[in-house]
Amino acid sequence: MTDSTPKPPHRLRIAVVLLAVLLAAGLATRWWRGSPVAIDTVQRRDFVQTVVASGHVEAPHRVDIGAQITGTVRRVPVTEGQSVGAGDLLVELESSELNAAVHQADVAVLQARARLRQLQEVQGPVAAQTLRQAQASLDNARAAQQRSEALRGQGFIGEAALDDARKATELADAQMRSTQKQLDTTGPSGSDRALALANVESAVASAQAARARAGYAFINAPVAGTLIGRNVEVGDVVQAGKVLMTLSPTGRTQLVVAIDEKNLSLLALGQHALASADAYPQQRFAVELAYINPGVNVLTGAVEVKLDASSPPPTLRQDMTVSVDIEVARRPQALLVPTSAVRDAGSASPWVLRVEAGRAVRRVVRLGLRSGGFAEVLDGLGEGDAVVSAPAATAEGARVRAAPSPASAPA
Repeated sequence: MTDSTPKPPHRLRIAVVLLAVLLAAGLATRWWRGSPVAIDTVQRRDFVQTVVASGHVEAPHRVDIGAQITGTVRRVPVTEGQSVGAGDLLVELESSELNAAVHQADVAVLQARARLRQLQEVQGPVAAQTLRQAQASLDNARAAQQRSEALRGQGFIGEAALDDARKATELADAQMRSTQKQLDTTGPSGSDRALALANVESAVASAQAARARAGYAFINAPVAGTLIGRNVEVGDVVQAGKVLMTLSPTGRTQLVVAIDEKNLSLLALGQHALASADAYPQQRFAVELAYINPGVNVLTGAVEVKLDASSPPPTLRQDMTVSVDIEVARRPQALLVPTSAVRDAGSASPWVLRVEAGRAVRRVVRLGLRSGGFAEVLDGLGEGDAVVSAPAATAEGARVRAAPSPASAPA
């Protein structure tokens, strides 16, 4: 009797053949469909190119406040971080000796003015009276000389008596001239009066200097602002020129950032930007490019740029770290492709892999603005074109199928 049931080895061969056929069909289908790759879609939208940088907050200038004289600190009524107004007292020094010098100088002024009054009220009138007496003596001497000359002509007196009368007249004239000079010196244009006036002015100037020096004991804020540094305590002996406090003036606030020199050609005064402090990243505020340093830092290859903040938030503090996005160009409805999809972007012939009929085809593109992970396409692609997101991992001409990339989402 013959057994018609197939043997197990025969069934196994059939199963192996079927499995091989299915595997080959799967491989063929996979080859036909291509390898799954992430793709991006070329899109059209408004595009702004920005230069991103970080820096710090800085007032246009800081005021270092110090003492003008050597002295002992008596009082410090302010603290670091406090806002002060122009003229507010910051530091007070001991001033007893300075006040005594002021009093002494005031007394010297009184003495000089008293000497001037003495000249006007005593010496001047006395000189005038002495001049009148000298004039009277001169008149008498001249009359006596005339009588003597008459008597000599008549022969009643000798020549010696006449000589005595002449000498008396000459002496009286000399005394009168001397008295006239003394009176002139006390007059409005006289030397004694000029000297007395000069002494008064010198004493007044000395008093003003003493009073100004006494004022140095009170160190006041030159402008309104915020104290960002304090290096003095009560009892300290401070020297002239030593910085005791640092004041950040109230007013215009600037952001100082460093820009890579390769972006220098994109910058221009007046460009608008958005900034935020790293401590408060959600509080963005508008700033404007106000200064570009003409030199480049040879060590870092960066250019210092300053931006004016006309309305900074109240949370902004001196020396805070900030981030800035400077708008350097704007394109309405630009054709955009992610920069990750572009190879050799810095060369003269950048290219992408565009998906065409299921294959990755190399296409040379011409780029424009670049910012925020996107580049403007001027030529070589059209709106809606699909490009391989990571062209370095895909061979040219290879069959591919789409696996959407999150990078294609609008920024």
